[in-house]
Amino acid sequence: MAFWNRRRSIDAMLAPHDGPALKKTLGWPHLMALGVGAIVGTGILTLIGVGAGLAGPAVLISFALAGAVCACAALAYAELSTIMPASGSAYTYSYAALGEIFAWVVGWSLILEYSLVVSAVAVGWSGYAVPFLAGWGIDLPTALTVGPHVEGGLINLPAVFIIAVVTGLLLLGTRESATLNAILVVIKIAALVAFVAIALPNFDATHFTPFMPNGFGAPFVQTGVMAAAAIIFFAFYGFDAIATAAEETKKPERDLAIGIVGSMVICTVLYIAVAAAAIGAAPVASFADSPEPLAHIMRGLGQGVAAQWIAAAAVVALPTVLLAFLFGQSRIFLGMARDGLLPNRLAKISNRGVPVVVTLFTAVVVAFLAGIMRLDELASLANAGTLMAFMAVGISLIVLRIREPNRERKFKAPLWWLVGGIAIVGCIVFFFSLKGSTQLYFLGWNVLGLVIYLVWSSRNSRLAKGEEVEG
Repeated sequence: MAFWNRRRSIDAMLAPHDGPALKKTLGWPHLMALGVGAIVGTGILTLIGVGAGLAGPAVLISFALAGAVCACAALAYAELSTIMPASGSAYTYSYAALGEIFAWVVGWSLILEYSLVVSAVAVGWSGYAVPFLAGWGIDLPTALTVGPHVEGGLINLPAVFIIAVVTGLLLLGTRESATLNAILVVIKIAALVAFVAIALPNFDATHFTPFMPNGFGAPFVQTGVMAAAAIIFFAFYGFDAIATAAEETKKPERDLAIGIVGSMVICTVLYIAVAAAAIGAAPVASFADSPEPLAHIMRGLGQGVAAQWIAAAAVVALPTVLLAFLFGQSRIFLGMARDGLLPNRLAKISNRGVPVVVTLFTAVVVAFLAGIMRLDELASLANAGTLMAFMAVGISLIVLRIREPNRERKFKAPLWWLVGGIAIVGCIVFFFSLKGSTQLYFLGWNVLGLVIYLVWSSRNSRLAKGEEVEG
């Protein structure tokens, strides 16, 4: 079969594969912590300021819109992950539902997404870490705390440092890193709850007027509610990292759905509460440009100690996002390497059940990007890759419901046609609400990917070589 209509068989996908396997060490509490750890991070701790700057107080609507689209994508992920509990997430689902070339585009987009998310979060962590250290009398030179895009900047060394630390944790083993992640997630949620509790007594309804200063916005318009939603979308994704852990889950047919849906519910409620408390406590203009908006608001309220503790919590807990996405990135690489679309040596697994080569390679790339690029640029381009993946998952849900209606589904998305449709349309609208330059960069990335696929991957995949039965 030609490369443009090659599809993987779901049954063949689930058959035991040759070589070392990933260890099944994770239960639903680990998965939910992984999801919450991945979702709650730079988006709410840092990008709330960027979103508020674009939409004003109506950023609350932006959160709701982004959350609704992500909720639909999460339901689609939950169903597909129980059908295909294998490493690879959206890439794997697309391979079975849509075919090899579509799976390549999705996988290539996920590589972009996960790499840039890690880099963006590392930069966000640095934004909290540098002022936090300054509060303790440790002042780092500007040249070593920001990239060359800032005058006097050379490299964001704190961002590079934290990536190195998290990579070391991942190399220890999946269960060990997941347990530490769960502890840090509790710290992070406690900090956000504390922020809401302190900010609410200072609530001022006048901060919500004018509510929508830049209008609702529309595709190709880079201000307003829609533009903010397209950026804030970054704050919601992360639950897809749970799907990449399917192969390491003890009871994937139950635990994956609990982890994905549960983490989304917790985070949506938390986000809206934090955003409302932040705007009520301080005018949007006062924190829109701050690299640490929540701590900035606390200091504005005369809560210097609380600000320091929130910054400390961010410094301690933001690495959970790095851990989740570095974890997910390595599993995407692993899935593509196993399928022959990337060099097989990337699929090498250590005695501790960790894909060492691909983890180290990923760490080097994302550390370089974090050292030199701006947060908003990283987040925007990461969103483009995510939107492609979520759209593909929505399409895969619909296609497999129609093509294989009788296949056993441990979890069924309600109103699957509506859930899939909202995920698809929402992602398309959000994509065209991103900056034009972001769209062009994303197009360029995928053109490069298609060249690599046509020259090498299409000839070396397991399906191309006849090593696996096609679907």
